[in-house]
Amino acid sequence: MTTHIAFFTRHHRMIRLATILGALACGATAQAQVTLDVIGPHEYDLPVDFKPFNVFVQYGTFQNGNKLWNGNGDRRSANRTNTLVGLSKFVHFWSLESNPNIGMAYEIILPEVGIRDRTTHSSASGIGDPITGPAIWYKPSANSTLGFQTFLQIPVGDKDIGGGDVWKNLSSLFWDVQIGKLSYTADAGFVFFGRSTAADARPGTLFHTNHRLGYAVNDMIEPFIALDYERQKQWTNNVTGQDLPSAYETTVGAGVMLKYYGNQSLTVRYSAGIDGKNHGATNSLNLKYVYSW
Repeated sequence: MTTHIAFFTRHHRMIRLATILGALACGATAQAQVTLDVIGPHEYDLPVDFKPFNVFVQYGTFQNGNKLWNGNGDRRSANRTNTLVGLSKFVHFWSLESNPNIGMAYEIILPEVGIRDRTTHSSASGIGDPITGPAIWYKPSANSTLGFQTFLQIPVGDKDIGGGDVWKNLSSLFWDVQIGKLSYTADAGFVFFGRSTAADARPGTLFHTNHRLGYAVNDMIEPFIALDYERQKQWTNNVTGQDLPSAYETTVGAGVMLKYYGNQSLTVRYSAGIDGKNHGATNSLNLKYVYSW
């Protein structure tokens, strides 16, 4: 029910571990998953003219990272990695006093990451780079929402899981439409990168878009389908002279949202990559728990 951002990171020593799920490996040839693919139905179904309230969201993603898309767009075997990513998010919501038809939110997100490489029998875990920033929106009609969000990811996380390397800005438009029992929520935006401290280079800008189409069976159960896509431009390591090629992936998924007690929900989704190039192949189970007060 709120804006959010997926955790993403990079570290040159961790490329052999595929990449952190819910993470963007900035220019690595084995990156997964698509940016912001953790969103669920009604993610951007937001109110206006309301009293301030708070939301806690816990995302969880388990990625089986034993496949990748090579430079020819073929699915190939990779190291047998299992990655578990948690995103703990606190959001404060309020309406503008000068214009209550404008809603706003401020978010703080803390990523928790664990990676196990069953091929090399190695593992790593820690706290990722924290993410913070605002969102603003209005409602063109009673059953639609249109807004903008921008977030800064601060490079202070544990280096063992890829943190503390690159400043990142994630900015996107988001929208939501409710038509009877149908719900459609989506976003489209860019990720801009600072200069990498691990290499004298600036990772290429990334475009992403995420879509969720749901059907409310009743007030408690809403199955949905998902479509996610991202593409990152090529960038060059000026120290080694090695070009890291452009990369992309398209994924599809299906899940169900369970709503209960009026202020809580649980969303479960499976997602799989169907097309890609120079990118980790998504094969993930995703959970989302929301509590508002």
